[in-house]
Amino acid sequence: MPLSGLLLLLLPAGAQAHGLFDEGLGQLLGERLPVLLGAGLLAAAWIGYEGGCRHRPAARRRRALLHGGLLLAALSLFGPLDEAAESSAAAHMAQHMLLMLAVAPLLALARPLPQWHALCGPRLKSLWHGPLRLARRPLACAVLHGALIWIWHAPGAYRLALDNLWWHFFEHACFLFSAWLFWWSVLHAGPRQQGQALLALLLTSMHTGLLGALLSFARVPLYREAGDLGDQQLAGLLMWVPGGLVYLCAALWCGQRWWRRLLRRLPGHDRQA
Repeated sequence: MPLSGLLLLLLPAGAQAHGLFDEGLGQLLGERLPVLLGAGLLAAAWIGYEGGCRHRPAARRRRALLHGGLLLAALSLFGPLDEAAESSAAAHMAQHMLLMLAVAPLLALARPLPQWHALCGPRLKSLWHGPLRLARRPLACAVLHGALIWIWHAPGAYRLALDNLWWHFFEHACFLFSAWLFWWSVLHAGPRQQGQALLALLLTSMHTGLLGALLSFARVPLYREAGDLGDQQLAGLLMWVPGGLVYLCAALWCGQRWWRRLLRRLPGHDRQA
């Protein structure tokens, strides 16, 4: 499918129905260009991965994870949920949770960098050198990801993102990129980093649970987009309960890996096994 066709599929229905270029230049730059940029980057990642698979084939499971993650990202960012997020704090939170707790770990498990490197050459490899070094430090990734979560859920930054599509684009980019680094660091942690990975997951579970509890028990709406206090409370519960379960399950898996490694280092463990 050509790139233009993918872009049209990824654009919201309203953007297609009313015509992208019928408005003035100011509205185009302010309202349409961020949507086009996001759709274009998503399509480029998709097409670039498929092109890279021709030079460096990927396992079927990893390809399925990559396609599932990008498809879910497209549905989250350009589907009905995005329109609902403009007037509902709960829908906006659901969108954030999908990006950080579903799309990001799927992309981390897919490990698409070899395919993108195969297509784009050494320039892309040098671009990813810094983030990949950071990904070897799970606690640092957790702190970065956590800071961005709290910053963008502050009422002022939250309203800024909804009032300006460029800031909204940047907000989603911060969430997705930092979550990708975070999940990459904990899911692919080496033997020496498994303890850090467990602590990173527990830290993230605690501070996101705290933020969710603050939203749930607040006596007044903190976001003007919340239809009522119940809408904001539902948003907090989405972060607190389903989000906490995802981090808890990942922490249990990571803790099991770490425990097995510690057992293998005990004297006489191999003979007992």
